[in-house]
Amino acid sequence: MKKICVVTGGRMDYGHLFKVMKAIDSSEILELQIIATCMHLSPEFGLTYKNIESDGFKINKKIECLLSSDTSGAVAKSVGLACISFSEAYQELEPDLVLIMGDRYELLAASQVALFMKLRIAHISGGDTTEGAYDEAIRHSITKMSHLHFVTNLDAYNRVTQLGENPKYIFNFGSPTIDLIYDTPMISRENLEKKLDFKLKNKNIIFTYHPVTLNYKKNKEDLVTILDALSELGSDFGLVITKSNADDGGRILNQEIESFVSSHQNAKAYDALGQYLYYNCINNFDLVLGNSSSGLFEVPTFKKPTVNIGDRQKGRIRSKSVIDCKVDKREIINAIHKALNMKCDDVVNPYGIGNSSKKIISLLEKININEIPLQKHFFNKFS
Repeated sequence: MKKICVVTGGRMDYGHLFKVMKAIDSSEILELQIIATCMHLSPEFGLTYKNIESDGFKINKKIECLLSSDTSGAVAKSVGLACISFSEAYQELEPDLVLIMGDRYELLAASQVALFMKLRIAHISGGDTTEGAYDEAIRHSITKMSHLHFVTNLDAYNRVTQLGENPKYIFNFGSPTIDLIYDTPMISRENLEKKLDFKLKNKNIIFTYHPVTLNYKKNKEDLVTILDALSELGSDFGLVITKSNADDGGRILNQEIESFVSSHQNAKAYDALGQYLYYNCINNFDLVLGNSSSGLFEVPTFKKPTVNIGDRQKGRIRSKSVIDCKVDKREIINAIHKALNMKCDDVVNPYGIGNSSKKIISLLEKININEIPLQKHFFNKFS
């Protein structure tokens, strides 16, 4: 059995990894190991490790690393704490391969420890670009530490090659998140209202806004501008808000969100909806608003419009159902009304059409992990 250690830090990557984890768990050749860390273990962010367990998975290691602070220094210390614990976890679990998805700081810790401990890394979703956050640098750093690359689109494939990775180990399989979308049962509007404990309105928006980590000082100001725009829409709009993540500045944003929903009966905030409720909200609602990568990765599959605000996702490939706008009250309101009149029936999601998880698992089952070189040669496609 090849031991595949999946590292997940929160609701963001777990949804992307779910189908891959299920496929590993069902394989007769692969053995699933799970390390849950960061936001998964925080009451403040919904204790979402419980979702992993309720989905039938066994968590092999829980790594506490998230500090109760909202500063850049706290994030840096969290990475250091995570490094110490990952070294201990890897020593005990002895995985053959570490599998991670994305670009969060706890994954930087997981990757650099694996590098030093001579463990091979498989990275999902490398090669994307998001100029508004330090995730960009983390993502490319993980790429250089990784040995297998499961990219989600052709542009990402080309960038990973440009970073000197051997095309022999780069696979454009699309996003495994789309597999989960197709497997998620959709429920009626009435059932959704009961599960949300929230009465939907004539028009409904799901809103998520994460810190723009390279623009730290303006995060609160920008969120206030967006919430002012949402307030001006009036009570005929239902607003379901998923709270910010644990990047520096996230807690300040969540305080603003709590203040907003306390004075707006048409709005309700959630620490974490989980993929099932989140996807059903997208399916039943009129549009998705904010700066989450989900608006670009997942929403186009539902044939629904996205209003993407600001620079956090700048540079990432997007479908024609995505409307980009600046953090400006009038521009946001105009973009929302434009989205409400948009037809998305013929939208194609550039991140794939599904079946990615099966492709990833098929390759992991076939490949001889020990024959993947630890000593990587810089592949120069121009030579």
